[in-house]
Amino acid sequence: MRTWQGSRIAGLGYYQPPRVLTNEQLSQLVDTDDAWIRSRVGIQQRHVAEEQSVADMATAAAGKALGAAGVQPGEVDLVVVATCTSIDRVPNVASRVAASLDMAGQAAYDINTACSGFSYALATADHAIRAGAAGTALVVGAERLTDFIDWQDRSTCILFGDGAGAAVLVGADEPGVGPVVWGGSAQRGPAIRIEGREARIAQDGQTVFHWATTALAPIAEEACLRAGIKPAELAGFVPHQANLRIINSVARDLGVEQAVIARDIVSSGNTSSASTPIALAKLVERREVPSGAPVLLLGFGGGLTYAGQVIRCP
Repeated sequence: MRTWQGSRIAGLGYYQPPRVLTNEQLSQLVDTDDAWIRSRVGIQQRHVAEEQSVADMATAAAGKALGAAGVQPGEVDLVVVATCTSIDRVPNVASRVAASLDMAGQAAYDINTACSGFSYALATADHAIRAGAAGTALVVGAERLTDFIDWQDRSTCILFGDGAGAAVLVGADEPGVGPVVWGGSAQRGPAIRIEGREARIAQDGQTVFHWATTALAPIAEEACLRAGIKPAELAGFVPHQANLRIINSVARDLGVEQAVIARDIVSSGNTSSASTPIALAKLVERREVPSGAPVLLLGFGGGLTYAGQVIRCP
């Protein structure tokens, strides 16, 4: 297999289940209201899966990404799925996606770093292509977080939604995926938890908010530095869609007023590893960022983990 200098994103796709849960509807389940939710996290609605599994949503997003890239399933050498919410352990979600798309012979694995998962998965797929272990890779972030929500806990049930986003990576002599900056604060990892057999999402919101609004801007700056650009040269900024106040704070500290800033959280809620590819795919679908323009992706959250890289918009 040929060794490439790097990889580029050739196509994107996303899937969100048709059921929409608005703030008004949520207020019938728990003591909250639309104004309180918007002021705290900026969310107006979120999508909720019913019969769709994590693998179903991942497959739907992957199929759209392959179509956008003009790549046939049989051309894919590697499938990487980022998820922290699949209740089906074996076969892994990546293998289920490959089977649903009638692939054969490809490598397939899942990765779990929660909300930073897509950027981690994108980096490992890029590394595989650079190393000559793959020529074409399918990278997916897919989550069904509503399976793990306590609908009586208004501090968490207002936040999360379901969906999937996908990207097709192909080998390139001019790299379109920049060096990754990744790491975490493992000692504070329990600030976001899904633990035990009867798992429910729990978090220490203040710990997460303080960490995100103080630690992430320097990480984002380092990702730009490694890509050889300045934040002021970015055409787009697509952070994890955790909280609108966090997004606005990091964007302000990074100094990217000129960029298109993804704020898909308003209509999608927090979809963990799916949030970055969903938001990126929507920006491209709406043609808000030109092809070839630099866009910073920044995943962060459960773990507490982070990962970011500058990509060239497909």
